[in-house]
Amino acid sequence: MSLLPKFNDAKVLVVGDVMLDRYWFGDVNRISPEAPVPVLKVGRVEERPGGAANVARNIAALGAQATLLSVVGDDEAGACLERLLNEHSNLTALLHRDGSISTIIKLRAIARHQQLLRIDFETSPSHEVLHAALEDFRARLPWADVVILSDYGKGGLAHIAEMIRLARAAGKPVLVDPKGEDYARYSGATLLTPNRSEFREVAGSWKTDAEFNAKAEKLRTELHLDALLVTRSEDGMSLYRANEVLHEPTQTREVFDVSGAGDTVIATLAVMLASGADLPDAMRIANRAAGIVVGKLGTAVVSREEIVRDISEGRREKGEG
Repeated sequence: MSLLPKFNDAKVLVVGDVMLDRYWFGDVNRISPEAPVPVLKVGRVEERPGGAANVARNIAALGAQATLLSVVGDDEAGACLERLLNEHSNLTALLHRDGSISTIIKLRAIARHQQLLRIDFETSPSHEVLHAALEDFRARLPWADVVILSDYGKGGLAHIAEMIRLARAAGKPVLVDPKGEDYARYSGATLLTPNRSEFREVAGSWKTDAEFNAKAEKLRTELHLDALLVTRSEDGMSLYRANEVLHEPTQTREVFDVSGAGDTVIATLAVMLASGADLPDAMRIANRAAGIVVGKLGTAVVSREEIVRDISEGRREKGEG
């Protein structure tokens, strides 16, 4: 496509599991005398929204309007998450507080750009709070151009089948970032975006591209999806629609961190679709955005300006002016 559409009128509703990503940055200069493990001397602590919150943050960073529906604990981490999300004027966070759970935290210890350890703190939300989130979904649905359901397998999307049904009945495209082995609950969605390992978990292994393509099309048909997009790391992305397969090679560049790349992909796809782009163009721009974000450390975001600059640099390299 010649020009990137304006994103400021695009409205995306994001529902799913949110978490707080905590980073302990420091140096390792010795091994512990208590056990054969490195001793990290922490020099800096960072906190970033993770999971569906990172998807919403990516949408906001692109300049589009995001509304996030999710559940957090009634605790310090939940308050921190809300504060971080409220820093974006174009992001509305509707976080239901559940006093019976703790907000999910992923704590990463990092030294010299190397992750030494990750510690997870998590519990599943209560049925009552999840029902309230479903009612919020019904109320917010008319506002949205596109819906994202970001499933991290933490229990926040217990009503996902009903959400897909409601959104499709309202004529809204539904993009799902899946988790686990039970993909039947995603049946009827517009688009599913598993990565390669997630796809293998549900479809089984393959030896050739032809076998991979057959498995992808079988899954798309069985789940009554309009499209299936498989992100394949260094092998790029493959898009499957009725009687059509499109492949987009990866953008060659230095990779620092792939965590959160899937969030950037689905956020960019949604914003592009909400801005009137077709799915192949949305995939191409999402692929560029993913190539940019893996060059950053941790759960990061990409701006519209960075994508425009990346397109311009790519054209110069090809001698297109």
